[in-house]
Amino acid sequence: MSHKTHVHFDRAGIERVIQTYFDGLYDGDIDKLASVFAPSSSLTWAHEGEFRTMSRDAWFEIVKARPSPRSRGLARDDGILLLDHAGPDTALVKVKCQIPPQHFTDYLSLLRTEGRWQIVQKVYAAVMQI
Repeated sequence: MSHKTHVHFDRAGIERVIQTYFDGLYDGDIDKLASVFAPSSSLTWAHEGEFRTMSRDAWFEIVKARPSPRSRGLARDDGILLLDHAGPDTALVKVKCQIPPQHFTDYLSLLRTEGRWQIVQKVYAAVMQI
């Protein structure tokens, strides 16, 4: 006899976190980004055949130092491409976003603790489009 356990998947909660991420990127708003990135989170990407990693806080310094896409009047093109979950508290979200001429694909790993979703890892690729 098999028993199926109904697992509540909080898609709306994840989508709110991702929208805050998009808004924080576009506005260059560190407070918005900090509200959705776990303090221990990091960014990882490939560069010339090697992987690089950066802490969340080091990335925030870069975001603070550059003019925001909004202030530069850059086009906004962000969205969720894939949302997958493993149980009620673990999710992977593939998104697209841009800071022209760079276009990014991000894989965001999210965990929910104490009822709150947070991005715990960002792995991304950037492509220049001219």
